[in-house]
Amino acid sequence: MAAAETAKHTYVYDFAEGNKDLKDLLGGKGANLAEMTNLGLPVPPGFTITTEACQAYLATGEQPAGLAEQIDTHLAALEATRGKRLGDPADPLLVSVRSGAKFSMPGMMETVLNVGLNDESVAGLSAQAGGNDRFAWDSYRRLIQMFGKTVCEVPGEEFEHALDEAKRAKGTGNDLDLDADDLRALVGTYKKIFSKHTGREFPQDPREQLDLAIRAVFDSWNADRAVLYRRQERIPADLGTAVNVVAMVFGNLGSDSGTGVAFTRDPATGAQGIYGDYLANAQGEDVVAGIRNTVPLQELERIDKRSYDELLRIMATLEGHYRDLCDIEFTIERGKLWMLQTRVGKRTAAAAFIIAAQLVDEGIIDLDEALHRVTGAQLAQLMFPRFDLGGAPEVLAKGVGASPGAAVGKAVFDSQRAVELAKQGEPVILVRRETNPDDLPGMIAAQGILTSRGGKTSHAAVVARGMGKTCVCGADSLEVDVRGGQFTVGGHTVREGDMISVDGTTGCVYRDKVQVQPSAVVRYFEGDVTPETTEDPLVAAVHRIMSHADAARRLRVRTNADTGPDAARARRFGAEGIGLCRTEHMFLGDRRELVERLILARTDEERQAALAALLPLQRADFVEIFREMDGLPVTVRLIDPPLHEFLPPLEELAVNVAVAQARGEDAAKDEALLAAVRRMHEQNPMLGLRGVRLGLVIPGLFAMQVRAIAEAAAERARDGGDPRPEIMVPLVGAVQELETVRAEAEKIIAEVRREQSVEILIGTMIEVPRAALTAGQIAEAAQFFSFGTNDLTQMGWGFSRDDVEGAFFWRYLELGIFGISPFESIDREGVGRLVRIAVDEGRAARPGLKVGVCGEHGGDPESVHFFHEVGLDYVSCSPFRVPVARLEAGRAAVESAGSDSR
Repeated sequence: MAAAETAKHTYVYDFAEGNKDLKDLLGGKGANLAEMTNLGLPVPPGFTITTEACQAYLATGEQPAGLAEQIDTHLAALEATRGKRLGDPADPLLVSVRSGAKFSMPGMMETVLNVGLNDESVAGLSAQAGGNDRFAWDSYRRLIQMFGKTVCEVPGEEFEHALDEAKRAKGTGNDLDLDADDLRALVGTYKKIFSKHTGREFPQDPREQLDLAIRAVFDSWNADRAVLYRRQERIPADLGTAVNVVAMVFGNLGSDSGTGVAFTRDPATGAQGIYGDYLANAQGEDVVAGIRNTVPLQELERIDKRSYDELLRIMATLEGHYRDLCDIEFTIERGKLWMLQTRVGKRTAAAAFIIAAQLVDEGIIDLDEALHRVTGAQLAQLMFPRFDLGGAPEVLAKGVGASPGAAVGKAVFDSQRAVELAKQGEPVILVRRETNPDDLPGMIAAQGILTSRGGKTSHAAVVARGMGKTCVCGADSLEVDVRGGQFTVGGHTVREGDMISVDGTTGCVYRDKVQVQPSAVVRYFEGDVTPETTEDPLVAAVHRIMSHADAARRLRVRTNADTGPDAARARRFGAEGIGLCRTEHMFLGDRRELVERLILARTDEERQAALAALLPLQRADFVEIFREMDGLPVTVRLIDPPLHEFLPPLEELAVNVAVAQARGEDAAKDEALLAAVRRMHEQNPMLGLRGVRLGLVIPGLFAMQVRAIAEAAAERARDGGDPRPEIMVPLVGAVQELETVRAEAEKIIAEVRREQSVEILIGTMIEVPRAALTAGQIAEAAQFFSFGTNDLTQMGWGFSRDDVEGAFFWRYLELGIFGISPFESIDREGVGRLVRIAVDEGRAARPGLKVGVCGEHGGDPESVHFFHEVGLDYVSCSPFRVPVARLEAGRAAVESAGSDSR
């Protein structure tokens, strides 16, 4: 059937009209339903309302013109296909209404099943089912519960409490033991709950039910939990969601019916095999909500071998078609298998690497595609530590390891409480019977998630895997009392605030805090294990993909390191030099007194004495670093702190002096310090006497550092080493500043060179907006640029990071002014433009100018892609982030080559 054209825009598509490449228009769910339909798989008929309709609705608050007519047309076609009318009292067509954005979003509206049921059509549904009154009334109570909670915002726990009360009255803990009369009475209770909270009776008009459900899906795009998830995952806010209207098929018709979720490979470990959950005599939401514990998918072979064999064939078809792990939802209605959804499945970080390597081995994808399918964020997750079980910690319970990791924290039983404690800096484990989308804020705030119900396909498991959170599900020995804020197991009670540890790999829950140890991936980067010395498939997969990333990337990766041990570790992690050695860090501790002497010096002699004392200490620092980075470049930034950081606080000194004077004690030293601090006190030290300004104001300071660098390089060269120092002048805003420092530095280097040949480059940090805008001039005096994007961001935006992140960033993120903090990921449009200007104008003035970045953005995956695009030579980041930057630099090169070829 052709898409309806009753309006200028086509807003509704039949499943047969789409395909998997139309996710922007049809959402992920709709596009994949269309793809399965076109593959000839058993998909219930239905139609998709596009994201464009949602965007129009969100812009105006009204459905776009023509949408209602297009829905009429497609609904009539669906009714003709099924031979039933929506809500017909005698033979009703029922439909499900499901959200479906381009990206899977746990924060979106839950599915509403059985739309079209009412007081009259419930009898017709019973007749369809051969007089199965229990099935019909069970379906009706589900509709009121889902519709009330998701469409009309009736508190879901009220329905749950009513269901629990009905089971207690029956003397059972299983909802399957409720008969038709029990469920008919429960429907009456549910209606009263609905009316109490909405001020109206439950809608009896089937079309009104459908229209309200569609509108609710649109509205859910801007629900708090959806906005929170988009922010967490950096999903654009203007995409909108599609709506899928699908003819109902029923898994709750009896023992020959059921519903399940399947994965073509284990989404937790990447292992090949049959993975999933099945629940007989149930509807789909029962599985993902974890309301009843499921059986492993393999049990379906015993229960219904014909459907099981067909499911395996379809799973193989889908994995071969999508060339990836597929996540499948299905229902069996009286022995007939129906496919309700498929998508490329979410997986843990470990599974992402293992599956990518497996698919390469199977010839399904190449290494470029494998590299594209993993991320630096996933690699960072794999570098987190795991539990050290040498002390035999007490195991409280065992559940399903649904999302790997080692999480330690205080048990909390409420999502909001988890958020509150996390904001106070407390690590927390969110403990629930099962989670639902309302728990999303607490799941994000928690270190890990523990549920007593559900399996690997429950809401908690799926969301946790997507976020890289540790999760244990289905620990059914736990008696979780959410209201009481505690759980009991084996006679032991864990209350809110008690420490627990959860292992998302083994499913173990431990009492108290368990110590952690380095992950296998960190040990691989450290060189302690290799693919040849371990059978760990993760190590082999990481090695293979990292090797390809290193071969593909153009960007070099350096590290930020100020000590020999840091430099050594970064080199083991693959660093190709040091992009930032912060010399001010070398003046702390027992050297602080020497800096005080330098600042307080009244004469040239006193100043020179202080500098002479500092020189050998600095030289020794650089010798150690050059030794660890032998043969690789080391960029040393001359001292760049606000000077007051080396002096006692003004208020503290003033009090000390006042007290000493009041007591008649000798306060000469503190008085001198106080005078110096007052003289140097700044209202905004970030914009004050620091960087190149400090070097020009305190004679001999930069000269001492340059000499220490040059002499250390000469010493290493005499000892047979290959030092490659680069001197970086910070905070330059005018070329004249750099020219002055460079002239003095070159004289000192020439003096040292007479004794031992050394080659030292002299360049500058671009961290002042004026420097970026006059980069052409500055490049004439600089042999290299390195962007200090932390300060460039502060000065570009006009705020101090230390002052504003806690003051108003949360509000800017909430309002969508920031999609993410500009200190976390590069601001492409603003700060990024300054970087582009500086690169282009710098290289125009000095062809071949070496350009890098040494701010924290150098280790941010998204920022690494930007730095590749603008043509930087290297990024520099903390030692721990070096592997992440290497991987993302490789991904950037492969993706860039792919877009160029297209």
